[in-house]
Amino acid sequence: MSQEPNEDYLLHDLLKQVSRSFYLTLAVLPSRVAKQVGIAYLFARAADTVADTGLVDRSVRVLFLQQFKLQFVREDLNWDEISAVQSMMAPQQGHPGERKLLENLEACFHLYETLDLEDQEEIRQVLLTLISGMEMDLQVFSGESESQLAALPTMAALDTYIYRVAGCVGEFWTNLMCAHLPRIRRRWDREQKNRIGIRFGKGLQLTNILKDLPKDLRRGRCYIPLELLHSVGLEPRDLLDKKNMSRFNPVLQKLVGITLAHLDQGWFYTMSIPRFEIRLRLACMWPILIALRTLHVLTTCDNMLDPTYSLKISRMEVYRIVLSTTLTGGSAYMGTAYWGHFRKAVG
Repeated sequence: MSQEPNEDYLLHDLLKQVSRSFYLTLAVLPSRVAKQVGIAYLFARAADTVADTGLVDRSVRVLFLQQFKLQFVREDLNWDEISAVQSMMAPQQGHPGERKLLENLEACFHLYETLDLEDQEEIRQVLLTLISGMEMDLQVFSGESESQLAALPTMAALDTYIYRVAGCVGEFWTNLMCAHLPRIRRRWDREQKNRIGIRFGKGLQLTNILKDLPKDLRRGRCYIPLELLHSVGLEPRDLLDKKNMSRFNPVLQKLVGITLAHLDQGWFYTMSIPRFEIRLRLACMWPILIALRTLHVLTTCDNMLDPTYSLKISRMEVYRIVLSTTLTGGSAYMGTAYWGHFRKAVG
């Protein structure tokens, strides 16, 4: 009996439990690329879970993250190391989806081995870059609480970080689509679209950094570069006090401007997808429209430094974005109307 249905069930079940929003994106992707994207996402989420497991000593997390990374460096997988990561880290997870993911880490690698060698190589390259970003996280931010608050030093460091943890995904995505979707391959200049795809990913990550700022500060992480804070006379610890919002505003405006410039390129990327590739266009439309709406929320709220204020858009609005774009078949006219409305409102 074929094992493919069981493999497909496992992949979809893990994605659904780890991230329902990403599962929705995967469900709309063309079938020729969905499995590769899903496996890559599960590996990235597993590595991120290992890096962020606060109940485990930092040195142990670094060791297991390195062992995980080595699976994409060596020619052959080391099943003993994979099993060690799985058995040691899974019981420490409070999130049920992440616990189940790590419990099935060996199965994920078996799924990976079913892919064509070219697809394995694309996943290998993007995972090595993503994990290097997680390692950068652990090196820069040595603490776990606001009493050990640290910050990225420069804007260049921030740009390096957002490339490693998100921009590289734009390259992976572009290469995969060009390899498997003939209409994309014929119409796209891969090198140009890789550059734009990188900016797409950077824009999404900067949006997340701004949205999660109050929470990250209390975890000891300030992704706002010191050189930017010092330009307005602030230190990272000053962002813990919501009374400093007016002093922080020039920094916020600068970062929002950079984020919008990246997202503008992301929208250009999305609209360059041929209209017949509706599923692919929708998979790009949803995250970028949600990101723009999130920027609108955080730039219009009373005080984004207030940790009690939610900077996430509601689930109902996410569903509204998904439903309206789906019902119009990923229409460039309708999507651009929504984009233009909130783009103007944000700046």
